[in-house]
This record gives sequence, C-alpha cells and structure tokens, in this order.
Amino acid sequence: MIKIPADRIGVLIGSDGSVKKIIEKESTGRLIIDSKTGEVELIDVKDPLKGMRGMDVIKAIARGFSPERAFSLFEDDMLFLDIIDLSEYASTPKALERIKGRIIGSKGRTRETIENYTNTKISVYGKTVSLIGYPEGIRAARNAIGMLIRGSPHGAVYRFLEKRRMDTEYY
Repeated sequence: MIKIPADRIGVLIGSDGSVKKIIEKESTGRLIIDSKTGEVELIDVKDPLKGMRGMDVIKAIARGFSPERAFSLFEDDMLFLDIIDLSEYASTPKALERIKGRIIGSKGRTRETIENYTNTKISVYGKTVSLIGYPEGIRAARNAIGMLIRGSPHGAVYRFLEKRRMDTEYY
C-alpha cells in the first residue's frame, strides 16, 4: 500500500480513469484508490515483476511526475525510480524552499541541465526530488543534486556534469 498526496489522486486516476486503466493493464493487477485517505493498493497481480513496476509508476506519479513520464518505467526494465528526501538536509521550511530553488534553478534551467547531462527525468515535489533513469545516470544526477544541496555554485555542478559526460561513454 502506498499513501499519495490528495492533489495527486486525480492525476493517478486520469480523465475517465484512463491512467488507472493503463496502470492496471501494464501491472497485471487492480488498483484500489481511497480518495479520502490517499491510500492506493495494487491487488490481484498476476505477474509480480510487472506489479512491482506498477508500484514504482504509482510512486512516481505521487512524487510529481506526469503519467506519461512515469509510464517510461513500464517501457524499459532498466529504468529505475529513485527518491531523495530533502527534509534530511533542511532544518526549516525556508531552508527546504532554498534547496528546492537551487535544484530547479532559474526558469527550471538547472533541473533541465541535470536531466540532459544524465539522461534522467527529475521531479521536485513536496519534500522530495525524484529521479527516473538508468543507474549510472541516477548516480550522476544524485551527485549533482548533492553538490547543490551542500551549496556548491551552479557553475561547479555544470562543470562536474560536463566532465562526467566527457569521461563516460554512457552519455
């Protein structure tokens, strides 16, 4: 069972239940959504591996990803979802907002730059930063985000990503 924020329940269900239907089909199970508590359960799963992927898709949508971006987890078994809890690094709400602002950057440019250099998708939502990508890309994105959390200048983070891309055939 997963608990999702109230403002994400509509996104999880989708227009006329379209998102819910895709998750049920791809995960080989049935979704039970309690719109009052935000509790979501995937039951009667016929294929356990597809069921686990379905749970990751639900978590991704709960953490701010659009359904289309979250569905990429169904399309490629090598993609993973990784969630960073920013509340571990921020002692006050103001500090949390500052950290989120550094990760997003002016007009979303920093987030977009990290996504492009690491071949990941990033969602900054609530007290978390979530990543969808391949293990090596997630590792690089986590390092870049960690640098931003610790206060490294954006230029240093961009140089790290550029050097990493040049050093790694993966990118």
